[in-house]
Amino acid sequence: MTSYRQPGVILTDHRFSVPLDHANPSGERIELYGREVVDPSKAGEDLPWLVYLEGGPGFGARRFTGRQAWLDRALREFRVLLLDQRGTGLSTPLNRQTLPLVGAPREQADHLALFRSDSIVRDCETIRHQLTGGAPWTVLGQSFGGFCAVRYLSAAPEGLATVLITGGLPSLHATADDVYRAAYPRIERKVAAHYARYPGDADRARRIVRHLAEHRPELPNGYRLTPEAFQSLGILLGGSEGSHQLHHLLENAFVRTPGGAELSDAFQEAVAAQLSFAGHPLYALVHEAAYAQDDRPTAWAAERVRAEFPQFDPERSPDGGTPPLFTGETIHPWHFTSDPALRPLRETADLLAARTDWPALYDPARLAANEVPVAAAVYHDDMYVDTAHSLETARAIRGLRTWVTDEYEHDGVRASGPRVLDRLLGLARGEI
Repeated sequence: MTSYRQPGVILTDHRFSVPLDHANPSGERIELYGREVVDPSKAGEDLPWLVYLEGGPGFGARRFTGRQAWLDRALREFRVLLLDQRGTGLSTPLNRQTLPLVGAPREQADHLALFRSDSIVRDCETIRHQLTGGAPWTVLGQSFGGFCAVRYLSAAPEGLATVLITGGLPSLHATADDVYRAAYPRIERKVAAHYARYPGDADRARRIVRHLAEHRPELPNGYRLTPEAFQSLGILLGGSEGSHQLHHLLENAFVRTPGGAELSDAFQEAVAAQLSFAGHPLYALVHEAAYAQDDRPTAWAAERVRAEFPQFDPERSPDGGTPPLFTGETIHPWHFTSDPALRPLRETADLLAARTDWPALYDPARLAANEVPVAAAVYHDDMYVDTAHSLETARAIRGLRTWVTDEYEHDGVRASGPRVLDRLLGLARGEI
């Protein structure tokens, strides 16, 4: 273990060995990375642990500097573990470069099926016994991390002292089709709100779509920017500053050249950075699989369901009265032809989309008998996680307390500083 300091914190790197398949503990093993964070004045104390599960799937734990966001509140009483879930961050990586080590696409798909919330919870239980000596710990789950937390309550509640969930109460029963059928109307509302805030962006978006339909440019990183890829920039609209970020991106789209108007280098670089999955390919590969828990394939659900909402059709004429619609947290087959970080994995993704042997993730009976203190922040019109689904699940988990708010978007636990975490701790402890 290596320890070092940042302002106001002591950090310690941890590496853990866990089974790739927990059903076969003597088989192949993978490495997990976690960063311990503690207040220097409490470093020698026997503090309770809080493990943070990042959203995604496919993102490593956020890299804080010092005591940013919610971390300052947590360090007042916890020793925190920022865990890079399997396949992410500094844990054994999964990407176009490493997956060929697993084998052909069929073997890759079988491998990736072990990177859902059920395996992540088994990882957490292995780590917990090593770090706490068997004492239960508190879990803070953001977005997909909340999905993992609900799986934890279903599979191993004995490991939990408290569960805190922010923007991440999943439906216990909804299929991927159900998830996206609820998502597209929310996305449309977010796009309408963006155009109301920045009316000039409607014409900017029309002009960009016309240009892309005619030229289909390749960005500096090799990304093929099509109209539907441009639409996917709407994923920004689910964050607290996302509408402003999208506006600043669009306002810098074109530059005059001797050959006429062209997409500016600055715009192309910014779009390439925003759209590339090079840093988080697992997000694209197992996103729909995160919802699968029956014998039906996900079968590219977001792409199929979009056909029920023709207003999102990227081939719709951008010259009409209605400005182009952006999309949100949706993964499509074209991602695996547009993005050079994903192109070699298209067959693997198709095999995952066709898979039919997904085990159940949640245990409604066990959740109905829950005894672990649970509190959840539910954002009133969360673009990424359906509010109605979240509230239905909240009612299904015994003793869960909710805070429903429109003060924050999906990233409220980060954007609010200490406030969201502080309120959830108060709710879980019955202080509010």
